[in-house]
Parts: sequence; C-alpha cells; structure tokens
Amino acid sequence: MKKRKLFEERKAFSAVLTNFVKGLAGYVSAEDGQWTVKGFIDIYRNVYTISSDTKIVSKILEIHLFPQILKFAQDNGYTIVLAEHQNWYPDITFIKRDDQNVKFAVDLKTTYRDPNFPDHVNGFTMGSH
Repeated sequence: MKKRKLFEERKAFSAVLTNFVKGLAGYVSAEDGQWTVKGFIDIYRNVYTISSDTKIVSKILEIHLFPQILKFAQDNGYTIVLAEHQNWYPDITFIKRDDQNVKFAVDLKTTYRDPNFPDHVNGFTMGSH
C-alpha cells in the first residue's frame, strides 16, 4: 500500500509541475518573445546588457522565477528547501507539508533552441552528475 501511495504522489506532483512549467514563459518574456529582463544596473545607473553566458542566463531565470516557484509550492501543499551551496544538487527540494517523508528533488537546467530546428533544444550540461 505504501508503494502505491508513493507512486500516486509522484504521478500527481509530476502532473502539477509539468502544468506549472508550461506557464513560466509568461513570467520571463513579453508577448513578442522578448525577455522582460534586459540587463544589470549598477549603483551609478550604468546598464549592462545580458550576455548569452549560460551561467548568467540560468541565474537570472532562477531569480526571476523564484516567486512563482514559491507560489507553486504553497498552492500545492509543499515547502521548499534550497541547495546550501551553488553547485549542490538539487537546486530545490519540495517537501509535502502534511507528510515530511514525501520529497521531490528539482534541478533547474537551461539550454537554447537551435534556430535550424525550432522544435529542438541544444542539450543540457550535467556538471559533475
């Protein structure tokens, strides 16, 4: 019975997470596909445009989407625990509020689309994993 319950928990979490992810583009891009974040500003009001460096892009996405991730957790009965260090896995652990034994590890990855193959992505790095 316990295995069946865990299977159902996984299936339910996967479904709500997949649905949630489908709507995230609207939080980081405008209707025309342009990013809503255009750069960095320093204390002297100098603006620096964002490069295509994947570490910068990844971090901006994480920061920009974090309020939505928090809301997702709250709306679905989870608390979250963030990785203690930058290169630790996973980025986020979702822990069910009413059963602390139910945990889901989520690692955020970014990539880019290949303009020659619009339905394709370039790939993902796995770091040390």
